[in-house]
Amino acid sequence: MSPMRPQFDDHRSHLATLRAAALAAADPAEAVRRWLSPADAAQAEKVYLVGAGKAGVAMATAAAEMLGDKLAAGVLAVPNLPASAPERVTFVEGGHPRPSTGSLTAGRAVEALLTLVTERDLVIALISGGGSALLELPRPGLSLDDLRQTTALLLLRSGAAIHEINLVRAQLSQLKGGGLARMAQPARVLGLVLSDVVGSPLASIASGPTVLSTADPAAALAILDRYRLRDQLPAAVLQTLLHGTGPLASDLPAVDNRLIGSNQLALEAALLAARELGFEAVGAGDDWQGEARETGQRFARLVTRPAGAGPLGGPPFPFQSERAPRCFVAGGETTVTVRGPGRGGRNQEAALAAALIIAGMPNVAIGTFTTDGVDGPTDAAGAVVTGETAARGRALGLDPERCLDDNDSYTFFEGAGGLVMIGPTGTNVNDLWFGLAY
Repeated sequence: MSPMRPQFDDHRSHLATLRAAALAAADPAEAVRRWLSPADAAQAEKVYLVGAGKAGVAMATAAAEMLGDKLAAGVLAVPNLPASAPERVTFVEGGHPRPSTGSLTAGRAVEALLTLVTERDLVIALISGGGSALLELPRPGLSLDDLRQTTALLLLRSGAAIHEINLVRAQLSQLKGGGLARMAQPARVLGLVLSDVVGSPLASIASGPTVLSTADPAAALAILDRYRLRDQLPAAVLQTLLHGTGPLASDLPAVDNRLIGSNQLALEAALLAARELGFEAVGAGDDWQGEARETGQRFARLVTRPAGAGPLGGPPFPFQSERAPRCFVAGGETTVTVRGPGRGGRNQEAALAAALIIAGMPNVAIGTFTTDGVDGPTDAAGAVVTGETAARGRALGLDPERCLDDNDSYTFFEGAGGLVMIGPTGTNVNDLWFGLAY
């Protein structure tokens, strides 16, 4: 029996169902169980767990269960300490989005642990989104504060893409750009990687601790110059990039890196859930990037195009009926160039920009959310908007255009309604946007 035709009045429930399906597909514990085989540790004398990321607790717990007595010890940097930890595994609370003293503590603990390994051992690196900030060990001559200032310039103010930010980070760290794998020599290294980067390039996920960086300081300087940040860098960072602190060894031990989860898998799960709800659903790609407000507007225009039309410049979407309720699912990760003093995150900013495009349109709903549950420096994951959102805000004395200009989307949605509050999810595979046209 086919499902009943979905109704606009239920759009919040529909969006919650899509979020739940996507998060289930991005479950980090299940991903580890799928990709870690007993054969991986069969020949090892001892196994050590190291790593960092927002999914670290779930990943380490699943790995420890599978390894049993083979597990000698583990250290992972995570954003929040769990109530309990697997035996022989230590969690350290790091900082995010900027590294903290906890991040440095975790980096030193990983370095100390890896001095124990031999060629008979296996080191499993559990890597997920947020790992760049959560786990840190600066290059000689650099302080934690140097890295914090540089991260703030790049991440919070410039609008630089995440792969550009992580390329710079890798030049300043002993752990990034393959540094962790170097420290693990002479042990075998297995990397289990949950992607939070568009396209899932392994070198960019958590700044590639198990992936040899092919970039050099000149490439990092070029990025900083592109965003006119060179003059704002801490002096020690500029000196490191100009003159170096001595090259890292270029050789990297053989590493078995496995991509165990991604935005695309979560997107496909949401599409399946949408079809089960009765929507004709299509994927709009997992590579949505750029300025959040501009990208949000583009997504809104896509959702509200006639049923027979496709993306601009592309073929029509394969809808069977022009009258059927439609669902678009897009994935990726946008950026925000901060120009105002407000509060918000990239998903809230994109949603507010989309609300202005669909203002006054009936039977349309757009939902944005980040799969880690924390959108920028706020407690929201994203927002839900309809054709009524902008007008509702104005009736309450909130100016949506002004809030957008001030990067104050959180304040707008806090007053007008629409914030998606799900809390930290324990995973991170970028952002997902849902467009429903009833």
